[in-house]
Amino acid sequence: MSRAPRGAMVHLGDDDTGCTILHVDMDAFYASVELIDRPELRGRPVIIGGTEGRGVVLSATYEARAFGVHAAMPVARARRLCPQAVFIHPSHHRYAEVSEGVMAIFRDITPAVEPLSLDEAFLDVAGAMRRLGRPREIAALIRARVAAEQRITCSVGVAPSKFVAKVASATCKPDGLLVVPTDRVVEFLHPMPVGALWGVGPRTEEQLQRLGLRTVGDLAHIPLATLERALGRATGRHLSELAWGRDERTVTVDGPERSIGNEQTFARDIDDPDEIRRELLRLSEQVARRLRAHGVVARTIVLKVRFADFSTITRSHTITDPTDTSRDVYATAVALFDALHLQRARVRLVGVRAEGLLDAGERSEQLAFDTPAHGWRDADRARDRAAARFGSDAVRPARLIGRDDRHS
Repeated sequence: MSRAPRGAMVHLGDDDTGCTILHVDMDAFYASVELIDRPELRGRPVIIGGTEGRGVVLSATYEARAFGVHAAMPVARARRLCPQAVFIHPSHHRYAEVSEGVMAIFRDITPAVEPLSLDEAFLDVAGAMRRLGRPREIAALIRARVAAEQRITCSVGVAPSKFVAKVASATCKPDGLLVVPTDRVVEFLHPMPVGALWGVGPRTEEQLQRLGLRTVGDLAHIPLATLERALGRATGRHLSELAWGRDERTVTVDGPERSIGNEQTFARDIDDPDEIRRELLRLSEQVARRLRAHGVVARTIVLKVRFADFSTITRSHTITDPTDTSRDVYATAVALFDALHLQRARVRLVGVRAEGLLDAGERSEQLAFDTPAHGWRDADRARDRAAARFGSDAVRPARLIGRDDRHS
């Protein structure tokens, strides 16, 4: 979707008959959340990501995007493009909190919610129309509630299918609402670049352009057999269907998150095990905090290590009692790291991920006679409250206090 038109002034009419699928996407989500607590930065170019070295951009305000900055861009390049930007380290626990609030609004509208990430979701509002009005009215209600309750903006595409709704929300960004009437879907799609089609990445787009196919309309009118020969039967048929606006996929009601993780690319390759362990502690703190923010516990902890030559390994361990405590996550992650027995290997990236997630209420606790039943969990939650009030660095493990900021 990165090559779909953005912010285009499009109006296709207000006939939302049969357009019960909504795609709601927060605008510059991470950056917008940061501006809630830093209103003095509104109107300025702000970039969320690592502040130096080989970090990447996670989000940027539209003022920064005007300079060519975009998500996944190396921070070093973003600095060259927009040296006047304010760079902010990400606050993942804060994003998770706001995301929870946004998803609660969606589920108050309809139980048919399919989150795609922290900041976007599909909704099927067919069952909400008797109570809340037509799809366009429901979309307007969602935008108003997100702005009032979460203090950020979102864009909403309203269409008869998931694919068209997603393209519509991208087209009306930022802070827009676009209805694509059923009888104008083809008219809407065909001028789009082929990169707007689901499943068309850079390599596929290059193949299509070699065939002279630059717009969705070009692709729609090429013989299906030609597409299948160039891209394979499944991909060719899939793209042909989408080019005519045909998408039979329904909104799938979400279950619990499958995993929660954080990783860090070092500003320089690291061969000091103690420094790596300290980074694992910081990542474990972040992961555990996000587990608690989502109200889930993890059965499995995964360690990821990427070396200087870009080779990558993962190791995992399933623990006896599902957990959301920083202590347990770190103990497991560091044990996995120590078991690798690395001999001064140069490490580029480390990551910690929690999998096998369960609702925290389903935890079956094993209480030890010599350990306070909720001691570590209560301590973590006290720290969460302090972080919410005074910032994420208000309370940290002693091992992380005073560390120089060598990660990007």
